[in-house]
Amino acid sequence: MSVAIGPMTRKPNNLIPTRYSLLSRLHNWDDQESWKVFFDTYWKLIYEVAIKSGLTEAEAQDVVQETIVSVAKDIHSFKRSRKLGSFKGWLRNLIRWRIHDQVRRRIPPTTPGSLAFSETQTAFALDEIPDPAGISMEDAWEKEWQQNLFDAAVERVKRRVKEEHYQMFDLYVLKKWPVSRVAKTLRVSSGQVYLAKHRVARLIKKEIQALERRLF
Repeated sequence: MSVAIGPMTRKPNNLIPTRYSLLSRLHNWDDQESWKVFFDTYWKLIYEVAIKSGLTEAEAQDVVQETIVSVAKDIHSFKRSRKLGSFKGWLRNLIRWRIHDQVRRRIPPTTPGSLAFSETQTAFALDEIPDPAGISMEDAWEKEWQQNLFDAAVERVKRRVKEEHYQMFDLYVLKKWPVSRVAKTLRVSSGQVYLAKHRVARLIKKEIQALERRLF
């Protein structure tokens, strides 16, 4: 299966926790729509973790592609069982292994008969790069996972509230404008800004909790 990767920008992208129905349909490689949903949902999470693990942009893009292919090949081995862990943990491990693959590829090939030198070279090269299986990888993973969860909740709430209420929340909370500037720009009172912020933030919190319940 081939997954095309277009230009990757650093703008927020939604993370919609994967439901078992989608994972089940991924058994069928011909289900292009499911793969598109999966790719659109998870590419940024994979990409950002790879970048924060010390890879270059090109290497991170390879990690995205290879991780998606790994999911396609191994999805049958993933069971919806708490005993086997969550999809979140399974995906994290796949990303970790693909990051290690990229690190190994940085090591130049050696000629036959120079095995001892090759092993030394390998150890040195791996030491020079942040360990993707270490604390930095875990921190990057958790931060990106939570940020994407927040982005997904914001996007869902945005579609449910009045446009002017979301505008007030966006300018005041996300863009961090002073309340006076928000009120003046949108021609509302400061009280209306505070009220909109409270209502939208409460809905986002509930949406995050709902998304988390859908995770395995």
